[in-house]
Amino acid sequence: MGSSSSSYAPKTIYLDVDGKVQKVVFSRHCSPCDIKELLCSSSNIPRNTAIMMVDPEGTLVSIDPTMPTNSPNSLYKVVPLSTGQLGEKEDMFQNVLSQVAEQFSRAFRINELKTEVTNRLAMLEKRVELEGLKVVEIEKCKNDLKKLRDEMTSRGGGRVNCPCKYNFSDDGKKVTPRRDVPNYPKYTLSQETIEALKKPTFDVWHWEHNEMLSCLEYMYHDLGLVKEFNMNPITLKRWLLAIQENYRNNPFHNFRHCFCVSQMMYGMIHLCNLQEKLTLTDMGILMTAAVCHDLDHPGYNNTYQINARTELAVRYNDISPLENHHCAVAFQILSLPECNIFANVDPEAFKQIRQAIITLILATDMARHGEILDSFKQKVDNFDFTNEEHVTCLKMVLIKCCDISNEVRPTEVAEPWVDCLLEEYFMQSDREKSEGLPVAPFMDRDKVTKPTAQIGFIKFVLIPMFETVMKLFPQIEEIMVQPLRDSRDHYEELKQIDDAMTEKKKTENMSLGGKKK
Repeated sequence: MGSSSSSYAPKTIYLDVDGKVQKVVFSRHCSPCDIKELLCSSSNIPRNTAIMMVDPEGTLVSIDPTMPTNSPNSLYKVVPLSTGQLGEKEDMFQNVLSQVAEQFSRAFRINELKTEVTNRLAMLEKRVELEGLKVVEIEKCKNDLKKLRDEMTSRGGGRVNCPCKYNFSDDGKKVTPRRDVPNYPKYTLSQETIEALKKPTFDVWHWEHNEMLSCLEYMYHDLGLVKEFNMNPITLKRWLLAIQENYRNNPFHNFRHCFCVSQMMYGMIHLCNLQEKLTLTDMGILMTAAVCHDLDHPGYNNTYQINARTELAVRYNDISPLENHHCAVAFQILSLPECNIFANVDPEAFKQIRQAIITLILATDMARHGEILDSFKQKVDNFDFTNEEHVTCLKMVLIKCCDISNEVRPTEVAEPWVDCLLEEYFMQSDREKSEGLPVAPFMDRDKVTKPTAQIGFIKFVLIPMFETVMKLFPQIEEIMVQPLRDSRDHYEELKQIDDAMTEKKKTENMSLGGKKK
């Protein structure tokens, strides 16, 4: 699966929590903010509490990925900051509030607003020219500009709403994203990056959000989807920004996971030569479903939603509540003219695209895993790429493969994802315990280990599914299936070591007990 690298290995520190040793593991790619939240959770301190960390001698330890490791014999301690220590931060907060108040005051000055909007429109016109768009695309952008001017005039300088999370409020209102040119920098991808994007070995941890957005934008251009669906390139940028803004900062189900799944889909399209076997419409459906498949994921799975009788579970009658919500958010974003990448698609064709994307996102509910894989197994030996039912089933299996494909990647890329997933599981199981709800053993921090969490999943879910796909695309064996087998062996070895250490401790305890008698 690729050689391990110390630069990617998780970091371990040990804390003194109420006189007990607490082991904390985190990725070296976590931000200081994420590490502080993890330390608060591990030390039973409310989230967002200002904290500091000290060693046994009382020396302050920096809270960031480069912090020095310690041992169970030299424990760090997490200490909440006192009110006096927070005074300086409170002053800073007051300054920020004053600045925000001043900005709100300015926002309602109509003349300044008109100038601001006019400047934004001028900037958009300039950017259109700089992007070197084709004549047809330039005309589309000019029409957009004319509509914006007309709308500004009709509103009498009314304020355009700012971007924020999309939600389903009781009055059914939708939020409008910003209409100015998307502001994430355009990166020129190197040839090395372009080639790496096509492979499962791609290291998803090296990229900032802006760079991931540029990579996704490149994929849509490279596959010919912008041309096929006659997309306005600026609308594609707005849509991708709206997508990113609607993934929450969960430990696992976040925008990096979205990019991870989308990049694996892009890689499988190239590896399996799907461009020669499926239509460009199918390519667009696969990529768009991958990008949207976990939108606004709350970090708590369907089992929790149903047991806790959440609003989502009630709305969708306990039937794939999360996946239905992901679909709804995806099409709420697409319903906004500024973000509708399918605006130039024939209405009848869009209905079919919409239904196909919904079908794929709903297929990611693991409760349907057996049903979908059995259906594909019945078709794979006599697969017919001209049969619509066969192709739909293949697309469902492909998005399932990409959704849970982390163990296909090299160990140093895959293993941090396990830590992220377990952190999200433990957050859920802790909440379930506090609310008196059933707790799944594989999510219980008191029962699960990294090897036990992975072995069964790799042996009984991943390998059987990828080996079935391998019957149709033999070329994936070396690049995707063999790494899964290696990963299974790796975790089985770790489990043997854990079991041996547990047995040794039992023997030592029994021996000590015998001596006391």
